[in-house]
Amino acid sequence: MPKRILVLSASVGAGHMRAAQAVELALKQLAPDAHVENVDVLTLTNALFRRLYGSAYLDLVNKAPHVLGYFYDMMDRPRRANSKRDRLRRAAEKLNLRKLESFLIDHPWDVIVNTHFLPAEIIAGLTKSRKLSMPQITVTTDFETHRLWVNQPCEHFTTATDEGKAYLAHWGVPAENITVTGIPIHPLFAHEMKREEALKNQGLHGDRPVVLQLAGGFGVGPIEQLFQGLLAIQTPLEIAVVCGKNAKVRAKLQKITVPPRHRAKVIGFTTEMDQLLCAADLVLSKPGGLTTSEILARGAAFAIVNPIPGQESRNSDYLLENGAAIKINNIPTMALKLGPLLSDPKRLQSLKDNAKRLGRPQAAYDVARIALGLAG
Repeated sequence: MPKRILVLSASVGAGHMRAAQAVELALKQLAPDAHVENVDVLTLTNALFRRLYGSAYLDLVNKAPHVLGYFYDMMDRPRRANSKRDRLRRAAEKLNLRKLESFLIDHPWDVIVNTHFLPAEIIAGLTKSRKLSMPQITVTTDFETHRLWVNQPCEHFTTATDEGKAYLAHWGVPAENITVTGIPIHPLFAHEMKREEALKNQGLHGDRPVVLQLAGGFGVGPIEQLFQGLLAIQTPLEIAVVCGKNAKVRAKLQKITVPPRHRAKVIGFTTEMDQLLCAADLVLSKPGGLTTSEILARGAAFAIVNPIPGQESRNSDYLLENGAAIKINNIPTMALKLGPLLSDPKRLQSLKDNAKRLGRPQAAYDVARIALGLAG
């Protein structure tokens, strides 16, 4: 009988969903006969909870990131076993996710893979109350872990780093139940690609440093200011800017006069990020877990901008500690920091080599193999 595998995530930012998709695709490749279903748990709740849990997160990211960082740190502190705040939070989640509870009980699965802690917490609660008896895996999606990811019982956890594993163990997860796989990224990244081919496919020349500026799938942040900062660099560059789904910003960038020493290409939403990252010498981006993992898998140097306090600031620390990135604290100093780097091939190559060393392009397959093993 074909194995039935459920992949659960939550559309709180794009990274958790992209990790779920990566695991889904890897499972389908490794076990073509298996029945694999990928569900966003926020589609199984009411509009108000979806707005508060999903959209409110993006509002904080864009308008009050330091508030988000405060809550991130506050919720990572030790709590008493019967903490009132934790009990109230879990009760609210359970009340608003009754459709998910019914879905899990009515549709038996051989194993469940979670790329967000919300469904893992619901499943753990159902298992404790003996309403459910399915093994689950929790797949963490940043380079450090957090208390909220620890929801027992859970048969297995995967992390991006040894440090993330050690922190889960600190919260009581048995070390033998944790595997360092990296963060699952699209299986395309597991396949080597020649840079010359990527350059040709993307209409780039590669006769000077290629800088890729990213703005996420929705095209948010100070995109124009960052682009102007790159244009101010004296070293001749080939710049590609990915604006995501923000057509307004894309149109605005296309009207900017590019100094003759540079080439620039403005791109909208793309499904060819693996090729663009293969072509890039350096990527200018926020350090989200999935984006960072994709950059490392392709071995590009990283220039970090605007990390969200909390998980992204910790991702930033990991990259800086391992010599795979530099950090731009203020856009007006970008030319001062990036100019010398981009005109120093040896230093740039060192960052790229360190990035490649940290990359885990096979992570989605490793998570999928663990899931298949637990499915029996």
